[in-house]
Amino acid sequence: MNTELARFNMIEQQIRPWEVLDPAVLQLLAQVRREDFLPAGLRGLAFVDTQVPLLEGEAQGPCMLEPKVEARLLQELQLQRHEKVLEIGSGSGFMAALMAHRAMSVFSLECRPALVALARANLQRAGIVNTQVLEVSAAEGARGLPAEGPFDAIVLSGSVAEVPKALLQQLKPGGRLVAVVGQLPIMRARLFTRAAEAAWSDVDLFDTVAPRLEGFAEPTRFHF
Repeated sequence: MNTELARFNMIEQQIRPWEVLDPAVLQLLAQVRREDFLPAGLRGLAFVDTQVPLLEGEAQGPCMLEPKVEARLLQELQLQRHEKVLEIGSGSGFMAALMAHRAMSVFSLECRPALVALARANLQRAGIVNTQVLEVSAAEGARGLPAEGPFDAIVLSGSVAEVPKALLQQLKPGGRLVAVVGQLPIMRARLFTRAAEAAWSDVDLFDTVAPRLEGFAEPTRFHF
């Protein structure tokens, strides 16, 4: 496979048509080697418009999201070089690597030990030095990282039924949070912005689906 041609086609045929037009984001996607953040046997899927499972035997478990989804979320965050970022759900470390190139520091939380090891190794190999992958329980991940907050930006690299207020409260005024929110078959990527001490605005970005992040509450099911 011609890797650089595949990368070019991914950007031009998948990512640009999804309204990812920020030149800095597009340049970053051309530079950071997405394939290096996948297990060796799955690197052939790095440029395909699909989610790639990261744990053997868990097809519906943690995955690398589609290139266009990661790119659109990154663009919507509008990260600046002086900013501090929190990610929940490290996966393979690819999204953290992208954000590390645009922000001052990135804290990434992961509850699966195998993925903690994978993300740390990938980031080290890529020469990323301003990112920490922290191993936490699923419940701790859902609570964020208040000891290091407040954050300029938070990204949930997976879906949740709703975003806990505890995470929104870890944003600085003007801070942004992106997450995939909802229930199958309808989920939407949503951007939250902290307007004041206890006020947030939100806007739906696009429809998509993503595997659930562990540790986040689900709606109560009523039985009659």
